[in-house]
Amino acid sequence: MIDTGQTAPDFTLPQDAGEDVTLSALRPAPVVLYFYPKDDTPGCTKEAIAFSGLLQEFTAAGAQVFGISRDSVAKHGKFRCKHDLSVPLLSDEDGTVCENYGTWVEKKMYGKTFMGIERTTVLVDGAGQIARVWRKVKVPGHAEEVLEAVRAL
Repeated sequence: MIDTGQTAPDFTLPQDAGEDVTLSALRPAPVVLYFYPKDDTPGCTKEAIAFSGLLQEFTAAGAQVFGISRDSVAKHGKFRCKHDLSVPLLSDEDGTVCENYGTWVEKKMYGKTFMGIERTTVLVDGAGQIARVWRKVKVPGHAEEVLEAVRAL
């Protein structure tokens, strides 16, 4: 489990646009990583649309934003096209990054227990330190809250 003040675990993941993204290579820009359960589900779609709608403001604040799930690069591409998303999506198909960030957890729904991604957002500052972590995210108003935290860095 990660927490504020720790060095963000580095990673390289494929992006739906075709290029790999390495977290440490993005310095000194702050980076927002929002982990979400699955492409094209209601909550995940609303979250992706919210971050896409504010992407220019995140960029103006000097930050980069990436969505991360265990869906494939191809599935991410279809999801982005279907909903006209501007936020880049990274594929963590083997789940290593989700594990390293503590977002791969046991979940319960309708009486069944299973492993899945807990909706979590991590703000990494320009030095590669974790500035803030939002766990068990509720989508409405979340992207705006993250933007305010980026501006406060």
